[in-house]
Amino acid sequence: MSRLETLSTTELSAWMQQAKAEAYQGRVADRIPKLAMAYREWFAVHICCQSERSFSLGDTACIFSLMSAIKPFSLLYLLEHLGAKTVFQWVGIEPSGASFNSLEQLIADRGRPRNPMINSGAITLADKLPGYSARDRCLRLCQWLNQKAGCQLSLDEDMLASVRSATSQANRTIADRLTTAGYLKNTEMALDTYEHICCLSGRVEDLALLGKLLACENGLIVPHHRCSVNALMLSCGLYEASADFALRIGLPMKSGISGTLLAVVPGQGAIACYSPALNSVGNSVAALAFVEALSQNLQLSIFGANHS
Repeated sequence: MSRLETLSTTELSAWMQQAKAEAYQGRVADRIPKLAMAYREWFAVHICCQSERSFSLGDTACIFSLMSAIKPFSLLYLLEHLGAKTVFQWVGIEPSGASFNSLEQLIADRGRPRNPMINSGAITLADKLPGYSARDRCLRLCQWLNQKAGCQLSLDEDMLASVRSATSQANRTIADRLTTAGYLKNTEMALDTYEHICCLSGRVEDLALLGKLLACENGLIVPHHRCSVNALMLSCGLYEASADFALRIGLPMKSGISGTLLAVVPGQGAIACYSPALNSVGNSVAALAFVEALSQNLQLSIFGANHS
C-alpha cells in the first residue's frame, strides 16, 4: 500500500486547519478583476491515489481557473504530439532565478525562454499548439486532457473576458521579444492562445486527476514524457522558490495565481489544492503549508527523508 493510501480524514482535516491558518499571510491576486473576487478563506484539497482511492476536503465545489497550473499540461500535450526533440528546440530546461514574467532574464538569455513553466516559455508553447485559432487550440487541448485524465475542464468565458480587460503589458513585451528572437510565428495568436488556456477551469478534483496522469503508469502517456514534465515541475514549477521547496517537500509541483497548487507523488498519486491567498512569489501560502505537512508526515519526498 502506498503512503498516500494510509491517510485518514482526521489527519487530513487537522493539517488542513493548520494550513488555512497560514492564509492570512498572503494576498489574493488582484491584477485580474475576477481573480480578486475570491475569498482568502477558501481552501479545497483532493488527493487521487493510484488504487482509485481518493480523499476530498474543504470547499471542493469551488470552480477556479488553472492559470499557470496549465503549463505542465500544454508541455505534455506538445511532447505527446511532436516529441521532445522538437519541443525543446523552442524552450530551455534551466531553472529561473527571476520572477515568472521577467523580461530582464529573457533579454539576458537572448530571447530564448529559460523553461516552459515561466511565461516566456508558456507563451512560446502556446504559439505551437495545433489549431486554426486561439479558441480552437484551447478547446483541442481541453478535450485531450479531459479524455486522457477523465476530468471535466471547460473554458471560463467570464474569466477570459476579465483577463483581457486587464491587459498584461509584461506578457506583451515578452511576446514582442520572443517574436524578434524568432521563437513566435504569430505574436497575437500566441498571446491569445496563452490567455485562453490559462482560463481552462474546473474543481480541485479535476486538477488532481490531471496530476494523476503525471504520477502513475497508465498506458496513455509516453513514460519518458511524464518524467520530463515532472522533472521540470520539480526544478521550475514554483518559479524562483522551486529549489527551496524541492528541498523542503521533494515533489514535482506547479502553482497558479488563482491559488492552485498541484503536487505529483510519482507512483502513488497526486495532491491538488486550491487556496487563493498568495505569497510574494505568487504561490499559494496555505496550499504549500498543507503539502509540506503531508510530505513531512508521510515521508513522500522522492529523495527519501524530508528536510525541515
